[in-house]
Amino acid sequence: MSDTEVGKLYPVAKAVLTPLFRASWRFRLEGVDNVPEHGGAILCPNHTSVLDSFFVPALLPRRVTYVGKAEYMDDWKTRKLFPALGMIPIDRDGGDAGERALATAQRLLESGQLFGIYPEGTRSRDGRLYRGHTGPARLALRTGAPIIPIGITGAREVMPPEAKLPKLRLPVTIRFGRPIDASRYADRADDRLVLRQIIDEVMFEIRELSGQEYVDEYANKKRSATETTATPAATATDALHGATANGAAVNGSAANGSAANGSADGVGPASLERVEGEHAFVEATAPRSSADALRRPIRRSVG
Repeated sequence: MSDTEVGKLYPVAKAVLTPLFRASWRFRLEGVDNVPEHGGAILCPNHTSVLDSFFVPALLPRRVTYVGKAEYMDDWKTRKLFPALGMIPIDRDGGDAGERALATAQRLLESGQLFGIYPEGTRSRDGRLYRGHTGPARLALRTGAPIIPIGITGAREVMPPEAKLPKLRLPVTIRFGRPIDASRYADRADDRLVLRQIIDEVMFEIRELSGQEYVDEYANKKRSATETTATPAATATDALHGATANGAAVNGSAANGSAANGSADGVGPASLERVEGEHAFVEATAPRSSADALRRPIRRSVG
């Protein structure tokens, strides 16, 4: 299914699901004006429920496109429902799956659309916020699109990971944070320290918006062999997070003896310090973890 075909179904799904959702749950949206009315932007929500992938697209005025795992669209229900919500199927089989996912996202952003990606890479099984992968940072540096951190609260209570049906009438709050502009580092798009610092800033903002406890490790490493179920959008973004740049992995896998996200072997991210209203890149003087970066963020926004 092409991007255009997905778009044809989106208005119909939105017209049906938006009033249905609003009648079923008590939504509160904050900071919607932080999402630009025009132009591309990367939406980065926390992810604790399968409903996250439905709530954000249904409630935002603009279309939101996610990349989804093709294997989850193999029956008539999912073939209609997921693409209707702007989810483009990506076959993860094959070594170029990550680059294809990244190319799809880049094309959407450069055409002025909103692209949604979960920086944690999968649903949080215990409701805590986990370390972010660098896929969103790479997209921001490639396209110049701002990153919009999003904190969703209440969705996990509506439909926890093991639930078969959602609970109705519960409150759900979606907070949209101020845009993070990483364009000044566009010429350092393959610098692992820059990528790590940007995504740490995103995760800090998500934590502030959601109130979640932060865990300084990847969510997919916490899942046991029996906990492999995830939403289509979350699982497909694993491929995007794992896309390579110049042959070096950026999802934490070692490349040339070092981890590309700056988090392995005690190598922490660099810090972005604010200097007289400007932002200067300052190399870290000692190894530190992603959690250290989350304790001392620098707010960078557009507009």
